[in-house]
Amino acid sequence: MALYFLVTALTLGLAGRIESRSRLLREGMGGLPPTRRRAFNAVLLTAVFGILAGLAALRLEVGNDYGKYVESFHEIWAGTDQAYVVTEAGFNGIVRLLYSLSGYENYLLVFALFGAATTFLFLKAMYEESESFAGSFAMFMLLGLYFRTFTTVRYYLALAAALYCLRFLRRRQYGCFVLGICLAALFHRSVLAVLPLYLLAHAERPVWLKKGLLRVSAAAGIGALLLRGPLLELALVWYPTYRDTVYLTQDVGLLANLPGVIRCLLVFALALLAGRESRERGENPFYLRLNFFGLLFYTCGSFLPLVSRLAYFAVTPQILLVPGLLAGIGDKKRRRILTAAVGLVCFGYFLWFLHAASGGGIRVLPYRTWIFTDKEWINGADFF
Repeated sequence: MALYFLVTALTLGLAGRIESRSRLLREGMGGLPPTRRRAFNAVLLTAVFGILAGLAALRLEVGNDYGKYVESFHEIWAGTDQAYVVTEAGFNGIVRLLYSLSGYENYLLVFALFGAATTFLFLKAMYEESESFAGSFAMFMLLGLYFRTFTTVRYYLALAAALYCLRFLRRRQYGCFVLGICLAALFHRSVLAVLPLYLLAHAERPVWLKKGLLRVSAAAGIGALLLRGPLLELALVWYPTYRDTVYLTQDVGLLANLPGVIRCLLVFALALLAGRESRERGENPFYLRLNFFGLLFYTCGSFLPLVSRLAYFAVTPQILLVPGLLAGIGDKKRRRILTAAVGLVCFGYFLWFLHAASGGGIRVLPYRTWIFTDKEWINGADFF
């Protein structure tokens, strides 16, 4: 736990000196010449990336599904004739390539590559899209999002890609957005859900769609509760591996999703306190609609197994929304008070997350590294 505190404190200190790209373009170069500021940002971003990617690459048996992934790597390497591989084609191709280049089942290299790619996409998305890189990065760390990337590595790579692809929506490059999401689906197909989700939330025309979207969505959520049986069967057709497993009882129900519900409600409370001008500023309306969709997933879709995976696609942009809301508050005193309140809430959540981080479903504590482990562990064939 001390290591996670140290890494968080160190990276937050570095991130606090980084000016996001959008802010630099709007307000200038923060007192430094353009070339020096860009170089300064690049050095700090590289340092943050090195620390986070390094921590992910050096881990051993950290994450609730670490052993299951090693087994999946082995099945992919063995071929479909010997084992039924349920993972996506892009993921399978990367595993085969890395194992072929290594000449043995070097699962540590696979985890290192996916950890680095996921970290890179998250950092690039926050740097280019956030009003405040420091604020977004603080939420990324304190809300446990970074540490959760140690689990379900395919899903979090797809989640990072979805967040990065928001840049294409902002620029109205819809073809690039669809292509980016389809590429991410080669690693985790659940990301395809963001195609209708993000496009609907970003719709500005026709006017009737923009005005009636939230009402129609709420009605659809209530309808989902009434049709929970057929929808559950449909979900099991999409994810057949969940049938007759603990996933049908794990993370199901409103109580199990209560932290997500509270998080969405707190964001709406911040939006109300920030004021109308802040809510309507930039991409904030888009992110607020996504937050509403996330609330619907957590409440009306709480009967679905692992509904949080769908909800996370809607609520992860909160790390862009909250700094955007705070930046739009004209009253400096109110902005400072609300910023401090957000910081306290995030830090409180961080303490709770570390307290629960050794439990089932996460298991990112205790942290172990392969540096001090016998070399035989490097070979996936000897893992078990």
